[in-house]
Amino acid sequence: MRFSPTQRSPPQSKSLRKILLILLILPKKYQPTPPSTLPMSHLKSAAHATAMRLIDAGHTAYFAGGCVRDTLLGMVPKDYDIATSATPDEVQALFPRSNAIGAHFGVILVKQNGHPFEIATFRHDGSYKDGRHPESVTFSTPEEDARRRDFTVNGLFQDPQSGEIIDFINGQTDLKARLLRAIGTPADRFQEDALRLMRAVRFATTLGFKIEPGTWSAVCDNAGLLEKISTERIRDEFTRILVSNNRAHGFDLLTESGLMRHIVPEVYDLIGCEQPPQWHPEGDVYTHTRIMLEMLGDDPSPELALSVLLHDIGKPATFSYDESDDRIRFNGHDRVGAEMAETILRRLKYSNSTIDAVCAMVANHMNFMNVQQMRTAKVKRFMARPTYEDEMELHRVDCASSNGFTDNYVYLRSKEAEFAAEPLIPPPLVTGKDLIGLGLKPGPHFKKILDQIQTEQLEGRLNDRESAIAHVRSLIDLEC
Repeated sequence: MRFSPTQRSPPQSKSLRKILLILLILPKKYQPTPPSTLPMSHLKSAAHATAMRLIDAGHTAYFAGGCVRDTLLGMVPKDYDIATSATPDEVQALFPRSNAIGAHFGVILVKQNGHPFEIATFRHDGSYKDGRHPESVTFSTPEEDARRRDFTVNGLFQDPQSGEIIDFINGQTDLKARLLRAIGTPADRFQEDALRLMRAVRFATTLGFKIEPGTWSAVCDNAGLLEKISTERIRDEFTRILVSNNRAHGFDLLTESGLMRHIVPEVYDLIGCEQPPQWHPEGDVYTHTRIMLEMLGDDPSPELALSVLLHDIGKPATFSYDESDDRIRFNGHDRVGAEMAETILRRLKYSNSTIDAVCAMVANHMNFMNVQQMRTAKVKRFMARPTYEDEMELHRVDCASSNGFTDNYVYLRSKEAEFAAEPLIPPPLVTGKDLIGLGLKPGPHFKKILDQIQTEQLEGRLNDRESAIAHVRSLIDLEC
């Protein structure tokens, strides 16, 4: 299925379109500030000093790419790349402690005042046979160097002395129009380096730019090239899209372009997967997931963003219709979803810690409906989970995007205030060493006894070691 670059999601019901219209007219958090005169940061000062060493030695040196783009957008660059007429050997002669990380491509890494900078010789790239790297490079001119780059807004140079912008590819016009356009023939740029497909979506997402129609068409037509890119690089770009404040739009672009088929193809099963309207008036599972992504707060952790994406991934596989009460059900979708999430995240080569956190959140997200019926000890253990705060945000947007219920969220927040005076899980009153001292032999029953003592402690019925030991003795007497 092909969507236009301006269409934000697959066709939906009238009620959903109304919801999305409300979301679309809200102020966009991702809009950068208007261009302004930025103060000279320590990073920029170090970049300026690095470029000036090249210039003082008789070479041309420009700030290049993203740092120029961000400066013109009124944003503070996170790093600076420098393009120069100096050859790698000449750069290394000026910076003896530099690192030839990519000398074959004319790239030398140097450090100035503790800040790393990539210095690249102006170059023209040869053919790309692996869909990622040029077979050869030829050192050339600034104009040729600009024309080998990916998008016009990333092909700008800036003179570090005068501040003049050097624009060979009409990038400033596209920047003002907030338009992402491939340099030259879009299909050629993506066939040279297929990672640019992901970068196109990332820049459109993080900068809030529209993708120029010809560039968008080439993204869709060449989505299959993503198979040439390493999983790790795809994963990293995907994560940056998900944690962006404009992540829902990025989610749409990945899905509509077909790129998602090479990342999380299970997402397509969410489209058209109906939900019970009494609990989910917003529409199908895809729409529910998309709205949740939109509602997430700023700068979520990767684990939280991934858990929102995957929390209902098990619904299509567990879909059933109960004729007895005329209701759609997804029995066990939390358990199935956690299993699927692990498979997906391992396929994308996320870290074990990320996988463990996301799977725990997916598996636990339905338990929020039971918190008001839990005993105090269970509530405290629930709240002491390492993923609790992210789970609370997951629960908040899950409800806000569907039924609007806030009772359980408010209940847990009130319990936080109630329990704030002491640790949720205080130091144990009794340990395994104490059980051995009472004549018990180590075994599986130790955990059962210690858990019982902890429950009594969390419920407030045991408050000191002496009473806890006495309780253990009573348990031993009962067993005898």
